[in-house]
Amino acid sequence: MMGLILSSVILKGRESEGSPKLVPAEGSTYYHRVQHYRELLDSLQMDAYTHGCILHPEITVDSHIPAYAATCIQTQIGNTESELKKLAEQNPELKDAYVAKQRRLKSKLFDHDNIKYLKKLLDELENVMDQVETELQRRVEETPEEGGQSWLCGDFFSMADVSLAVVLHRLKFLGLSRRYWGDGNRGNLGAYYERVVERPAFRRVLGHVNNILISAVLPVAFRLARRKAPALAGATLLIGVLGGATYLGFLFVKRRMTAVG
Repeated sequence: MMGLILSSVILKGRESEGSPKLVPAEGSTYYHRVQHYRELLDSLQMDAYTHGCILHPEITVDSHIPAYAATCIQTQIGNTESELKKLAEQNPELKDAYVAKQRRLKSKLFDHDNIKYLKKLLDELENVMDQVETELQRRVEETPEEGGQSWLCGDFFSMADVSLAVVLHRLKFLGLSRRYWGDGNRGNLGAYYERVVERPAFRRVLGHVNNILISAVLPVAFRLARRKAPALAGATLLIGVLGGATYLGFLFVKRRMTAVG
């Protein structure tokens, strides 16, 4: 979903004549490889990972999530449900819409707070990381000479790398890096992450992304839900922002990384 939304903006102004293309020409050797990894990585349920790790910090190691986040979110969830119920009572003509939004909110949050569901998603993520590790190993074998440098899909930095870099940074922030590439596990992935965070574009935005998620997106989402507003402007917006809280962080990183290289 993210890839489709971003496609109209992230490449704007990035590819000057003679510079490597983030998306290879359609029909080229690398096009399908880049597209495959873009779609695979952009389809990951980062909102579920994020909310789940905030609500269940016991599954994380060295997390950067503020200690107050879980308590704050749980309190706001209760307040939001009460406000949606009140809005339904105050606006009889919109009652069905508000009740439906309340059910959707509770269903999504129930999934994200379900430790079994979260562990299932994280186990499935292992398979994705295995696939990426294998792909990175292919690049190592293609450039055996010392000092040779390659990225996920070839010897150029592509949109697949933007997607992968953002995913890895989010996992690091959540305290999941040790599980997926720490302690000697998936050595190619670990080396890749260390290399990608040294890219100037990535280093410029690292300090902003975490604040977007914790300090801005979630509080704003809950404030919006507490306002008296029609269904499409209030509860629906809450569901969209809360359900995809990590989206703004991803959007910010992707646009900045592709814009400044």
